[in-house]
Amino acid sequence: MRRPPVPRGPQVRPSTRPAPVADPRLTERPGPALPGWLALLAGLLGVAAGGAVLWWIGALPAAALARFGIGSRPYDGIGLGAWAALAGLVSVVLFALGGLSRGRVGHAWVLTLFGKYRGSVRRTGLMWISPLLLRRRVDVRLRHWRSEPLPAVDANGTALRVVVLVVWRIKDTVRAALGVADHEEYLREQVEAAMARVLSQLPADAFHEDAHTLRNAEAVGDALTRMLKADCEPVGIEVYSAQPTGIEYAPEVAAAMQRRRIAAIDAKHRDSVLTSVVDAVDDTVNRLTARGIVELDDYERKSLVKDLTVAFYTGRSGGEGP
Repeated sequence: MRRPPVPRGPQVRPSTRPAPVADPRLTERPGPALPGWLALLAGLLGVAAGGAVLWWIGALPAAALARFGIGSRPYDGIGLGAWAALAGLVSVVLFALGGLSRGRVGHAWVLTLFGKYRGSVRRTGLMWISPLLLRRRVDVRLRHWRSEPLPAVDANGTALRVVVLVVWRIKDTVRAALGVADHEEYLREQVEAAMARVLSQLPADAFHEDAHTLRNAEAVGDALTRMLKADCEPVGIEVYSAQPTGIEYAPEVAAAMQRRRIAAIDAKHRDSVLTSVVDAVDDTVNRLTARGIVELDDYERKSLVKDLTVAFYTGRSGGEGP
């Protein structure tokens, strides 16, 4: 059995360019957060304590107290100590209730205090985070991005249009939020850069030879994924796959490349037909002479081969041609 020809030529080479170095100070760690019920309890206790202070100094209306069966006290004015106690209790209530937050599945909070990173919170449900901390919400869900048709060139300099599908998520929230100005824009630009490096190593099509081309989407996707992983890891982005979903010629060269492709297919077809005709003629002549059906000298053999070749080739090309 004949083995299929092995493609020749280089495959996609790995990148030797060093990846950017991450800031060692930017490493995700758990941030300060407490259960939300503690903050609610502290707020309720603060409100109750404030009400007790007002009752003690006689500032609460007697009619309202009578409804709850509580006796009123004489009002002698609010002294400095009462003002201080009330101010402290109001501050406690505001501080407790102002830090209540709702953690959502697939999201995290990056916390900073006066520009310094204080930690990341990935908890869900009701929780309390200090109101003094500046919060920045980060989406940590598994996400995908499908690009618009991006311009590129192959190894022969032919203009292409490529669509890439990238599956990614944020692995390190502090690097994604503080290590780069916009991590989504950074990812998009790295996709374009990596795509240009990968696609420029191979031709889009090999018309007249068996060689590695960009039609091997698996190899191109693997190379593109490796490059993106290395470039996006320093900013906390984990790339799972980057796969080209479409590699087409640019509109300005598409018609010319289509004609060239048809010509190459036609030439390959003619070559295969001619090979089969030659084999058939050789087999026919050998069988006729081996069985003693005919005796041929050189001139007669050449004439028979010529006639059989014309007959077989006309029949094969007419029956198999488009």
